[in-house]
Amino acid sequence: MHLGILTLVLILSMVLIVLGLPGLWLMIATAITYNLIVPGRPISWLTIALICILGVGAEVLDLTLTGRYAKKYGGSRRAGIGAIIGGIIGGMVGLPIPLFGPVIGALVGSFAGALVAEYREGRDAVAASRVATGALLGRVAGTVVKVGLGFAIAIWIFIAALH
Repeated sequence: MHLGILTLVLILSMVLIVLGLPGLWLMIATAITYNLIVPGRPISWLTIALICILGVGAEVLDLTLTGRYAKKYGGSRRAGIGAIIGGIIGGMVGLPIPLFGPVIGALVGSFAGALVAEYREGRDAVAASRVATGALLGRVAGTVVKVGLGFAIAIWIFIAALH
């Protein structure tokens, strides 16, 4: 029964990651809780420490890829920061679309943040749009990396719980 509940929470967590919500941290919290509740400590504390490190790495990559892509597409440092801040705000505010509002909000926010920053730097519309498109692609790449690492963490937790 414990393993079934763990599996359901891991699947739900993956859905939350895709939606831009803190599913990664729900996974980690669930692994800790599982370890404390289930007799015999099935998940080692070393595993929990390592998945925490992977979780932090996934978050850092998710945020920094947005800025890196903005810069790769000719943007200033300010554009990268604007894309990151815009993505965070957009994800929190979201759009009034059930389930996918935060994801779309984060993508739009990253684009808008980079665009506004580049306009403030005095760039023309074409250059600013190119940088904002780079920021948008970076946000997508960051989300893909985060989902991939989340999947790896979920599998790791599941396998650790079997032993």
